[in-house]
Amino acid sequence: MVESTTPVRWLLRLLAIGYVFMLVAWPVGLLVQHTFADGLTTLTATLTDPGVVGALRLTALVTFWAVLINLVFGVTISMLLVRYEFPGKRLLSALIDVPLSVSPVVVGLALLLAYNGRDGWFGPTLEAHGIRLVFDLPAMVMATCFVALPLVIREVVPVLTEIGDDQEQAARSLGASAPQTFWRITLPSIRWAVVYGVVLSLARAVGEFGAVKIVSGNFTGRTQTATLVVEQQYQNFQQDAAYATSFLLILVSVACLVVVALLRPGRH
Repeated sequence: MVESTTPVRWLLRLLAIGYVFMLVAWPVGLLVQHTFADGLTTLTATLTDPGVVGALRLTALVTFWAVLINLVFGVTISMLLVRYEFPGKRLLSALIDVPLSVSPVVVGLALLLAYNGRDGWFGPTLEAHGIRLVFDLPAMVMATCFVALPLVIREVVPVLTEIGDDQEQAARSLGASAPQTFWRITLPSIRWAVVYGVVLSLARAVGEFGAVKIVSGNFTGRTQTATLVVEQQYQNFQQDAAYATSFLLILVSVACLVVVALLRPGRH
């Protein structure tokens, strides 16, 4: 029986490897090849370009705030979904998955309609109080938070469900407060789920394009992130610079995943 299924197993493995190679490894490999076609010349020129450097800094700033916000709310919502029963729980769980099924461009347009200073629902009121969201950093952070919202939650919820609440109840019965129980019992149990969710959020935030383009206005030197720079460079026939900038974005995401894979134990 084993011998008869061995060829099938090998065929399935080859199909899986071939699929991943054609879809991921080969295109990324070609991007790296074009980036270093002239050695380090293209990459060095890109890293010294003020426009690219500014875009990378803005991308890092947007990513930092988006990941931090999603970390806080992601863990909070996860605790709410797993540890408590309340009306609308299933609806909340379904809404969390909306960013995975809605195009980022639609997200950006929705935020624009809601917070635009001229005819948005909340924009005129906010701008009357000196608060500007659209075409500025706050809207870019909001759009990035939206598209990366489910990543921390969907990593933490299964782990919280698996570990149960026995240890938490024991800690509370011994007089531990809610914050003490969370920091000493709950968080250590879910730390790797949190770390991996944060890394996935970081990778998603760094590469966000559609939603950010809509709400940022794509103003060069002010609201232009690295992904928007890639588009501009490619459209301006600066393909080498576009390849190099894309390589830097890929490098950040892959480096985070590799570090977590090396540090993370076999299970959460």
